[in-house]
Amino acid sequence: MVVTCRRATEQDVDSLYVIIQGYAEQGIMLPRSKEVLTSQIDTFVVAEDEERLIGCGSLTRLGQDLVEIRSLGVVDGYKGKGIGKAIVNRLVQEAGEQGIPKVMALTYEVSFFEKNGFTVVPKEIFPEKVWRDCIHCKKQHCCDEIAVLKRLD
Repeated sequence: MVVTCRRATEQDVDSLYVIIQGYAEQGIMLPRSKEVLTSQIDTFVVAEDEERLIGCGSLTRLGQDLVEIRSLGVVDGYKGKGIGKAIVNRLVQEAGEQGIPKVMALTYEVSFFEKNGFTVVPKEIFPEKVWRDCIHCKKQHCCDEIAVLKRLD
């Protein structure tokens, strides 16, 4: 199996929607409409094998020196094969190329991120995230996600 990571295009929106919706239905990822995916397509990286899109992730700027990895997912049957790691590496590389020294994520998969150079930090150190997104989340007052951070500087 040959897996490649590349920037997403508008032709990927339906596949992105299916992957993200699968995680959203499990309550472990925020849903994204096809309209939102289309408008934010330039923030996404996808992984594909020879036949189809098998993973995705996006990089969202939260401030001058901070970006967030979002919507990171891999299709069932492909998990545990290094695809998530490849996507994260690509997103971290993009953050570095943009001169952004801090990459964060909110996750339930702490060990995955720790294996990829992130450390657990208190969510409260990211007021940019709290005021931009968390105020709209139904889990705002009972959030059980863990914040992780990777410093590139």
